[in-house]
Amino acid sequence: MSAVPSIDGPALALGRVATRSDLVAESLRAAILAGRLRPGQTLVERHLAAMLGVSKTPVREALIALTASGLIVMSRHAGAVVRTLSAPEVRTIYELRLLLEPWAVGRAARRHGPAAAAEARAALDEAEAGAAAGDPVAVNLANRRFHRALYSRADNELVTAQLDRVQDLVALALQVAQVWRGGARPFGQAERAEHAGIVAAVAAGESERAEALARAHVEHAAAALELPPDGSGPDVAGPVAAGPPGGPGPA
Repeated sequence: MSAVPSIDGPALALGRVATRSDLVAESLRAAILAGRLRPGQTLVERHLAAMLGVSKTPVREALIALTASGLIVMSRHAGAVVRTLSAPEVRTIYELRLLLEPWAVGRAARRHGPAAAAEARAALDEAEAGAAAGDPVAVNLANRRFHRALYSRADNELVTAQLDRVQDLVALALQVAQVWRGGARPFGQAERAEHAGIVAAVAAGESERAEALARAHVEHAAAALELPPDGSGPDVAGPVAAGPPGGPGPA
């Protein structure tokens, strides 16, 4: 089976691709999470099929899968649309993340500390390289790999699957937060220090410390979103084909 190209950027490479519709879904997921397909943007099957060089059938199947994951919603009039999150929805996403991810990181430290830390460090190196190159999309994808390298080592497939979905929604939340704030949040020193602390605790097998640091990191990421008090969502709809060149900022 020939590879389906992504939409103007790298795929996520999370190790869950099997069929042609899976490849299309990964390409679309990567484009959404990198901000190339924006919240509120209509996705037209025939346009996507032409861009990816496939028939409409795998595109339709991919859109159904992404609807199930929460990245896309189906509208009676507009068809498939990249999901736009309201402030209350974003808060709910971070509440769920706060419940699951710190526990998973602590368990990963206890069960697979050195291996999990090594994979996470590699992702951090990729993030630094992306930051040095001025490539926010590379930073965001590396940041996602960093978090998955840790929580996926908790030896709980249900938690990993749920956190994969949460991370998808976090990426959408960062995009709408970028509109609320009027710009992307850079990959700063505070976040670098938090990541380094988590990795050090995981490498040492210090599960309680790793869990506490991961919890603080998620709390800080939620606070950095600067959610509006009225609970309204932004108007971030864009054109059909492509989103902005930069990503929404790490979390």
